[in-house]
Amino acid sequence: MSMKQTKVWLTLLIALSLLGLASACSKTPEGTSNEGTTPTAGTPYTAKGNEGTITGTIAYNGTPPAPKKIDTSADPVCGQKSPNLTTEDTVVNNGKLEYAFVYIKDGTTADGKKVTDYTFTTPSNSVTLDQNGCHYRPHVLGAMVNQKLNITNSDPTQHNIHFTPKNNPDWNQSQPNGAPPLTHSFARFEVLVPVKCNQHPWMKAYVGVLKHPFFAVSAEDGTFTIKGVPPGTYTVAAWHEGGATGTEKTMQVTVPASGSAKADFAFGEGATAAGAPGLEMMPAIEVPVVGHH
Repeated sequence: MSMKQTKVWLTLLIALSLLGLASACSKTPEGTSNEGTTPTAGTPYTAKGNEGTITGTIAYNGTPPAPKKIDTSADPVCGQKSPNLTTEDTVVNNGKLEYAFVYIKDGTTADGKKVTDYTFTTPSNSVTLDQNGCHYRPHVLGAMVNQKLNITNSDPTQHNIHFTPKNNPDWNQSQPNGAPPLTHSFARFEVLVPVKCNQHPWMKAYVGVLKHPFFAVSAEDGTFTIKGVPPGTYTVAAWHEGGATGTEKTMQVTVPASGSAKADFAFGEGATAAGAPGLEMMPAIEVPVVGHH
């Protein structure tokens, strides 16, 4: 083979090698996909003025478990300030359940767009979790992703607030009596983040962290209202503390333009979700909240 032919063959071999390398770099390896990659930014939601509401009542069927008295004598300050402190796992008044976290889990707006495809502005105001009487107030609260959580200590004793999430980083911070408020936020969606106090092990609370503002916590009379909901059909979930991860029930409702949808839930013995006539609903599902969103 002549020198000229050798150069031609070498040139071809180099060209083929470069093509193979480029193909290998651009090919997705077997067994992988684009799932789990960072999604592109959604469409910013702009209110149209025809938003509606979702209202309802959380009932408790049967005889609720009696609150248990908490022994706070380990800290004299707690014993003096809250001598009759009781558990708040199941707070029922006249058959109505307090501290249920209700939120839009999924759904589609009237214009055919998934509610999860929108992005919502993080509120500039903060939500407050207070340590008062050696227990958290409120027991359950909600916040949006990246919204500031203001943590205050209203007791003349030291607390140690400890968030134990699954989707967000663990966060543990001491707060002496008289110390200024602490500020924290969550970067990822999670229902719900448990909170405890390392100083006082009986103290606990829960924070629901959502990407949208469509959530509420049932009041003392069991009622709730979710405002500013775009017209559409949604899966509404109600979460109640209990067991290792709590219990969640779901229902489908349709929110008319400038109107209101009803979503009544019930927990307790033989409880099922119930809604107003004429609404399209799915059967209530009672399952442990194993995964976080």
